[in-house]
Amino acid sequence: MAEPGSAAGPPEGRGRDERSLEALSLAAGGEAAAAGRQLPEGRRATLASALELEGTVLREGRLTQFVANNLERRIRLSGAPRGEPPAGGGGSSIPAIDPGALQDVVALAGQVAAQVDDLLRNVHCGLQALTALSVGCIQTYRDGVESLGEAADLSIRAMYALVARCEELDRAMQPVPALAKRIRDMKGTLERLEGLCK
Repeated sequence: MAEPGSAAGPPEGRGRDERSLEALSLAAGGEAAAAGRQLPEGRRATLASALELEGTVLREGRLTQFVANNLERRIRLSGAPRGEPPAGGGGSSIPAIDPGALQDVVALAGQVAAQVDDLLRNVHCGLQALTALSVGCIQTYRDGVESLGEAADLSIRAMYALVARCEELDRAMQPVPALAKRIRDMKGTLERLEGLCK
């Protein structure tokens, strides 16, 4: 484990010593456990002081949080190839932007925008067609309901008319039994006359 005072050294040493709070704590705890003793309070204070020089240390009970200063630069340095010195000593090293790449991005953005416009236009046309179909179905259903109501009304009226005609026919057929009796009497009389004539 590197000494806490080496945190302010050159960039190569800082790259080795810039580790997370968890790594430093585990390393210190491992050394203490290997020696069969606890970490001295002075060593803990020195470690905390070194961490406070490199960032912000927040303690909440047994939980300790460490936020490194200039985190963006540290991330860029960690992603840089080994052996390549950091570009400049400033806080940011933004590479130059290729104009051709920008033109390609602009062209691709235009193509995407055109495709999105086509997609929205197709969706709009599809929604209009679905709306027209839905309106047609609703109108057909309404016309069918109206036609069914009219047909049912006509059927009811025809049924009432048929019942009335049947009642009239029943009243008109009331003299038929008496007429049938008279016809049977006349037939009997004719049969007796025919017997006398023989």
